[in-house]
Amino acid sequence: MSVCAGIIVTGTEVLSGRVRDRNGPWLAEQLAGLGIDLACTTIVGDRPDDIERALRCMASQDLDLVLTSGGLGPTADDLTAEIVARFQGCGMVLDKGLEERIQAIVEPLRERMPNLDPQALELGTRKQATIPEGATVLEPVGTAPGFVVPPVEERGAIVGKMVLERALPGHPTVVVLPGPPRELQPMWRAAVQAPAPALQAVIARASVFEQRTLRLFGIPESEIAQTLRDAQNQGVALERLEITTCLKRGEIEVVTRYPPDAAGVYEAFARVVRARHEDTLFSTDGTTVDEQVAALLRGSHPPDESRPPLTIAVAESCTGGELTARLTGPAGASEYVVAGAVVYSNEAKVSLAGVDRGLIERYGAVSEPVCRALAEGARTRLGGDVGVGITGIAGPGGGSERKPVGLVWLSVAGPDGAGLTRSVHLPGGRADVRDRATTVALHLIRRVLLGERDAGPGLGGVGTGRGGAGTREGLRNGRAEKSE
Repeated sequence: MSVCAGIIVTGTEVLSGRVRDRNGPWLAEQLAGLGIDLACTTIVGDRPDDIERALRCMASQDLDLVLTSGGLGPTADDLTAEIVARFQGCGMVLDKGLEERIQAIVEPLRERMPNLDPQALELGTRKQATIPEGATVLEPVGTAPGFVVPPVEERGAIVGKMVLERALPGHPTVVVLPGPPRELQPMWRAAVQAPAPALQAVIARASVFEQRTLRLFGIPESEIAQTLRDAQNQGVALERLEITTCLKRGEIEVVTRYPPDAAGVYEAFARVVRARHEDTLFSTDGTTVDEQVAALLRGSHPPDESRPPLTIAVAESCTGGELTARLTGPAGASEYVVAGAVVYSNEAKVSLAGVDRGLIERYGAVSEPVCRALAEGARTRLGGDVGVGITGIAGPGGGSERKPVGLVWLSVAGPDGAGLTRSVHLPGGRADVRDRATTVALHLIRRVLLGERDAGPGLGGVGTGRGGAGTREGLRNGRAEKSE
């Protein structure tokens, strides 16, 4: 029988959408790594009744473990610890040692801000040091401690065997964590190692699963559905595998989870994927295109690990700096990213990237010649070994029949004349077009760094047109677009 968990994210600011939930997805990934199945994630406001209803709902599903985040601050509306204690059938007690440790954390704040009300600080500290009776304390990362609160049955005379086997139905172990991700994440890592018998018993009963990720670019999800049918027709026992597919940023992510004794089944499935999608499967080890581009620029990615490192510079228009942001995301990006220029206006294209004004007047800002000039200008003017240019119409306005919203030109200029230039017509709203265009650009960079050169067909399946808007045939009689 699998071990199942639920997550309760508290906070009216998260429920209303003012703050994006970062804790639920992160905790889900951590649980999966421990072999614990996530049954549900619930977001509730700061109302006590709502938090308690969420706990009871999860308990009714016979979950082994519930994780909560948020509501552990020093103010009166931070009530998660009290609600969990009531739910687990225990009282609240002041932990004097914990109070002293929190006071030591707060003291530097008192010294920096002498106008703070000392009585309010003292009351807040005492509140955070008042914990569910019988809970294991998780030491504060900020000022708020966390707790592992065992089921009520584990406090009485029947504690003995229950913790080593399974709590009675409707009585999960509850781990109470703070809301800020910078506090929650290290605290959860500490909780997994903490001497908390109830949590350790849950982890011990979890099954260890393997997880592998394949990434493909340039095909629709329907192709993967056909691949699954092909694998089944070839006798691959797919029922032994838990396969999920997801379309993210124009890429297909195939995540497979399986018990160790099904490793051979997974390899058979992966062989079918490799055979059917040789041209679009770009990652068999789970690495992202961002990670692969970084490794290629550093010269540390197969097949040519001996190649010297390369630098890169970007002149981007419609993506507004998003490509530069992704290139500089990995640690150590300063080794290879030289510069990124947002050349949004035609004047900026001329003055910063060195685009010939006549090209813009003849073909328009969103065109192949201008895009190539942006890439070459990024390479020569900004001083990178590789230059990237992006220009397009992200919308919602600015499009035309020949050059519709979603049309994006991308060009990568590498050393020794290497390079690729493509147009794509991307679906979705403004944010979607910008995000997907950035992904296409990263794949073009990857292909150039792997040795591909221009004059081939477009990127299959991502919207490269032939004979319409955005193609070479559509470049004639262009206009000087300014809206991107």
